Amino acid sequence: MLLDFFPSAALTKYLARLFVVRIAAVLVMLVLILQMLDLLSESGKILAVPGNGQAQLLHYVSMRVPQLIARFLPYSVLLATILTLVTLNQNSEVVSMKAAGMSAHQVLAPLMLTAAAIALVNFAFNERIVTRASASLKAWQAVDYAKIPPVSQVRTNVYLRDGNNILSAARLSGTGARAVMDDVTYFERDANAMVVRQTRSPHATFANPGWKLDAPVSFTVATAQRAPLAPEVVARGVTPAQVAISAVDADGEDFMTLRASIAAMKAAGRRTAELEGKLWHKLSGPLSAALMPLLGAVAAFGLARSGQVLIRAVIGMALGFAYFVVDNAALAMGNFGAYPPIVAAWAPFVLFALIGETVLIRTEE
Repeated sequence: MLLDFFPSAALTKYLARLFVVRIAAVLVMLVLILQMLDLLSESGKILAVPGNGQAQLLHYVSMRVPQLIARFLPYSVLLATILTLVTLNQNSEVVSMKAAGMSAHQVLAPLMLTAAAIALVNFAFNERIVTRASASLKAWQAVDYAKIPPVSQVRTNVYLRDGNNILSAARLSGTGARAVMDDVTYFERDANAMVVRQTRSPHATFANPGWKLDAPVSFTVATAQRAPLAPEVVARGVTPAQVAISAVDADGEDFMTLRASIAAMKAAGRRTAELEGKLWHKLSGPLSAALMPLLGAVAAFGLARSGQVLIRAVIGMALGFAYFVVDNAALAMGNFGAYPPIVAAWAPFVLFALIGETVLIRTEE
């Protein structure tokens, strides 16, 4: 009975081959155009660093392309769905398949199966390649495209609480006692959480306990005066282990690593709603590719001579792009705590799956 859901093996292979070719063509086109535009905006910054040249530009492209592929693969599946179904409709192939007794779901089954396989490949691609590329690129951008630091020992935008005070740093390199912070700012606050003094330093090293500021300069809010200080130790309650827990980059960690990081942050009493939403989105994001044939299915049906093919294609495209808009909005709401993380990640997928199925059943079945 399960095999009855699919058409014959020959027709399934034919439809799957058409679909895969169009997905690849659309994806290559999108990635090439977007990569050229992105490189135009970043090449000046890369080449401004002494010693950087063509090799560094190519290295940037090698790290940026995986991100573009992972981000725009679902869009490519949507556009390829519209192109495939419109072509089949205009050539009366859909009419022939329905005349042979196939239902709308059977016509779409090969495309949905292909999209599901692509979603699995996309998930594996994200886990093995995109996370590493994202971590490498962020670490390189953190030093303004200078010498690339080791990915595992560089964290950016570190933000830590020392009681009522705040310690922040643009970068953290090294681990344990060899940890070094760059572009450090220490905010001293009163009982009302108002900043009373701000101390800046180009570097800070772990002093066990605390962090030693090199060449610090203080700014006192009450007197509005700046003054250079001797090297001093601040944030004695902040350890390198706390830094490692706080500086979690969801884009640079795979599913299992991010899950362990979230567990460590929960144990430390830190807020993890944003990271949990991104954790679940590592599953729902790639899986959205499997949803695109259902949302674009409306383009497959209707008589080509009726002049409604273009309208149906636009409707299918609108449904697909509406999903991405709602998905991003729900994820943002989850980050603010308005939705539970699992709801923020999965609600748009379930909602649009029901919408697509409803449209298909009411119009074609």
